[in-house]
Amino acid sequence: MTEIGKKIKEIRKKKGLSQEELAESAKVNLRTIQRIENNESEPRGKTLNLICNVLNINAEDVLDYGKKEDKTYLIIFHLSVITFLAIPVGNIILPLILWMNKKDKITGLKKIGENLLNFQIIWSIIAFLSISGYAFSKIMHYGYYPILLYIFIGLYVLNIILPIFFAIKTNKGKTDSLYPNIIKLIR
Repeated sequence: MTEIGKKIKEIRKKKGLSQEELAESAKVNLRTIQRIENNESEPRGKTLNLICNVLNINAEDVLDYGKKEDKTYLIIFHLSVITFLAIPVGNIILPLILWMNKKDKITGLKKIGENLLNFQIIWSIIAFLSISGYAFSKIMHYGYYPILLYIFIGLYVLNIILPIFFAIKTNKGKTDSLYPNIIKLIR
């Protein structure tokens, strides 16, 4: 398990903050930040929450209670979305199963999974509505709305390209939450 102070220091540097800026923003003593980052003391309770709020991270991610990093699993998780090509709503079912099984065991999977599943649910609804609207207009002879078909095809292409793109980014070490967080249905 990585030491908490080292993680906080890495995240602080990624955010471009100095120790002084972190201490001031978190309303914590500078010496406390220095002790934490040197692993002389471990932040607890309110101090940890104040630091995490400023760094815009979850306390669980810093503490990681036995979580491990598994880039391969995250890549497979992203690519599991493509099952929608063979199984209707496979883009939700398989990632949901993968997420439920390992969200508390792999660093970053909880947040990535939430965003991926929220995106896939919204994507499925919009794709269903666009193809249903197109089919309805054809069957009921209300006119020809090819734009709905084009939206449907565009959504399918997008849902093939995005998982591959995010899997590549994850392979390069960018394990931030990649999917746009449109509406939070799953938290």
